[in-house]
Amino acid sequence: MRFYIASEEDILNGVVTDIYFVRTKKILEAKKLRRKVRMEFHVVKLPRGYEWAVFAGLEEALYLLKDKPVTVYSMPEGTLFKAGEPLMILEGYLDDIVLYETALLGILRHYTSIASKAARIKKLAGDKTVLFFGLRALHPAIAPMIDRAAYIGGVDAVSGYASAKYLGLKPQGTMPHALIIAFGNQVEAWKAFDEVIEPDVPRIMLVDTFYDERIEALMAAQTLGERLHGVRLDTPSSRRGNMKQIVEEVRWTLDIHGYKNVKIVVSGGIDEKEIVELKPLVDAFGVGTSISMPPSIDISADIVEIYEDRVWKPITKRGKLPGAKQVYRKRPGLNDIVTLLDNPGSIPDGYTPLLRKYIENGKLLVELPSLEDIRRYVLEQLREVGEPQPI
Repeated sequence: MRFYIASEEDILNGVVTDIYFVRTKKILEAKKLRRKVRMEFHVVKLPRGYEWAVFAGLEEALYLLKDKPVTVYSMPEGTLFKAGEPLMILEGYLDDIVLYETALLGILRHYTSIASKAARIKKLAGDKTVLFFGLRALHPAIAPMIDRAAYIGGVDAVSGYASAKYLGLKPQGTMPHALIIAFGNQVEAWKAFDEVIEPDVPRIMLVDTFYDERIEALMAAQTLGERLHGVRLDTPSSRRGNMKQIVEEVRWTLDIHGYKNVKIVVSGGIDEKEIVELKPLVDAFGVGTSISMPPSIDISADIVEIYEDRVWKPITKRGKLPGAKQVYRKRPGLNDIVTLLDNPGSIPDGYTPLLRKYIENGKLLVELPSLEDIRRYVLEQLREVGEPQPI
């Protein structure tokens, strides 16, 4: 038995690829055909209801490409983008880069899909806290990557214990039903949590295990008193009526008994529509699967230029636009102009290029931003766009 996961060495050496890329490299080398190309990474069409997405995964993509004979242009990690815009341009000989297309697309697609969904959730939640609880939806080998992608997208905290080690993020969470069931009594479980867990951890008690949520919420408040920070409702709406009505009952009951300071956290099947519906009543959301397994941002890679006779010549397959491209943006908002990378023409005042050179012939040229800096960049841009239509 084993974990069926690829090693870092296999990813860096191009072993994690599709067989037709291995055959392509073999043919190119056998025929001594060396073609210098520019390969563009872009999205033709965003998922239904998406007007923008968040470009993520750049740091891992650069880690894969550094020290290889390639030059890389890219949008900064965390940039909001629209369909049809170039995200990254990879420049080098085709036989040198062909084995890495699969891994690059996997990194960028997965990161961008999760970060984009997290950003939509955070934008809709506004000033309400969003906690990411989605690790159980995907393979544990990539848990730090999942937390990183969600955090880039704007969630306020992640639950992954390993993310303290790998990302420097302090994990946040409450308690599982299993703890309460093990005690066989919710009050004893709450008291044990309060006695054992470090005092800087907020006392947020799960209140839907044995009794009605309204009753358990009041029990928790009476048990912990001023030490109670909040209560968490993890009841799927299919269990009893409407989640909004349950939250209203809990809020009303806490308020009339003098516990207006107690926060309400809701988790369990939360997605965009639930965020909008419950936002006026809820202080924080625990969101899992909808972020972990989001609509796919289908980034594709296509050769758009070939270097011949000492010049770059535009070429690509049908259905795509030839020529390596640049995006110029005027903020605030996504006021973008897409033009040729090497021959942009006249650009109006106030527009700045988004794609910059990150790697030249394998050498990393820039210092990469911290995880916190990337998240702040995303949140800045989110303030400049309208709320998405919930889907």
